[in-house]
Amino acid sequence: MKNHNSKKQSSIHRRDFIKQTTLLTSSAILMPSIFESMAKKKYKMGLQLFTMRADMAKDAVGSLKKIAAIGYEDLETYGYNPDQNKYYGLNAKDFKKVLEDNNLTTSTGHYDLFLYLDKPVDSLKKYVDQCITGAHALDQKYITWPWLDPQSRTIEKFKLVAERLNTIGEQIKKANLQLAYHNHDFEFIDHDGKIGYDIIMNDTDPALVKLQMDLFWVAHSSKRSHHELFQLQPGRFVMWHIKDMDTDKKYTELGNGTIDFTKIMPYIDLAGMQYYFVEQGDYFKTSPFQSITDSAAYVKKNLIKWLE
Repeated sequence: MKNHNSKKQSSIHRRDFIKQTTLLTSSAILMPSIFESMAKKKYKMGLQLFTMRADMAKDAVGSLKKIAAIGYEDLETYGYNPDQNKYYGLNAKDFKKVLEDNNLTTSTGHYDLFLYLDKPVDSLKKYVDQCITGAHALDQKYITWPWLDPQSRTIEKFKLVAERLNTIGEQIKKANLQLAYHNHDFEFIDHDGKIGYDIIMNDTDPALVKLQMDLFWVAHSSKRSHHELFQLQPGRFVMWHIKDMDTDKKYTELGNGTIDFTKIMPYIDLAGMQYYFVEQGDYFKTSPFQSITDSAAYVKKNLIKWLE
């Protein structure tokens, strides 16, 4: 009887061991995905370097050191010399080294794709190949189409833009990068009931063309709110430009204007935001450096709960 109980107890112990081992194994499998999910909620504070264009032109290395000291961690480049593979006068490899030395990264860049809109598609694709080379050198994730010249803002031109975006979006995707389109105000102009931004959203493949929303210009010119646009195509607005608007509808430092970012930030998940960039194109209170310092302080004080 004693041996029987001993065998029975041993059997129970084995079952418990197997059960616990199974739970531990399952937990081990789940842990990476849990940590990955947690990691995705941490956003680096980003800056669009167009804000600092004058300072970057004078002293790129010194400016990057100051930008990092303020607390910015991720950058969006603007300005690329494709023939020499240079950013701000520096070879892409050397520019990447400066970023690394200052604990900076760059997740995307604004490239002059719009200059090739009316040129043969092969010319555009050749330029895209050059952009891909630069983006790879900097370990960027996105190549962003940033602008349209005034003559390219008709409905027919928007249809051509959408066609070109699909074409190069596929080319960029094959290079393990992603294309995005950045809006201004002119995408929201009403052309007899037709809106350019609707064409960009509806005539492009969401898998090939993501959207970089400029919060300022949506507040400035769109009849639909940020939230309404997010609802139209959830998950597609992967990057945001965060900049404020004063009472004269001009740029200003974050927190000094009329845009209530606390009413937009809760929709980060709906939008699909992966990266954000502080930007102020002009109208600095004292200097660009002081403006990005003030804006960084606003982000850390008022928006941080959604970003960490």
